[in-house]
Amino acid sequence: MNNQNYGNHTRYYPFHHFFLTPLTTIFFGWTIAKMDFSSQETSLESGYFFIGAFVLVLLPLLARMYALKLQNRIIINEMRNRYFHLTGKTFDEKEQNLKLGQIIALRFAGNDELLGLMDRAIAEKLTAKEIKQQIKNWKGDYIRV
Repeated sequence: MNNQNYGNHTRYYPFHHFFLTPLTTIFFGWTIAKMDFSSQETSLESGYFFIGAFVLVLLPLLARMYALKLQNRIIINEMRNRYFHLTGKTFDEKEQNLKLGQIIALRFAGNDELLGLMDRAIAEKLTAKEIKQQIKNWKGDYIRV
C-alpha cells in the first residue's frame, strides 16, 4: 500500500460511490421522467413510484452520513487520547478552540509536529486544507470509512 500524503489521502468506497449512489440517482431521475399525471390512477401510481425512488436515493446517503458521523466521533476520541498521551493534559481547552474539520486534519500530523501545528491552527485560524498541506510527517489512516 502506498504511503498516504495530502495528494492521495482521499478515499472512495467503490460500491457506494461508483455503483449504489449513481444507480439510485439514475432510478430516481428515470422515475421522475416517467411520471404521468394524465389520470387519477396514473397520478397515484407516479406518486407511489416517486416516493419509493426518493427513499431509495436517501438510503445510501443516510448510511454514509451515519458512518461519517461515527468516524468523526472516533477521530475526536483518538485526538483526545493522543493529546493526553503527549501532554498529560485533557484536550478540552484545545478542542473548544478548534473546529471539527481542523481536528480531523490535525489527526494526520505525526506526534512530533502535532502540538506545534495545533497551536498554529488555533492562532492563525488555519483551514483543514491548510493544516493538511503543512504536515511534513504524514500519519496515514488506511482503515477509515
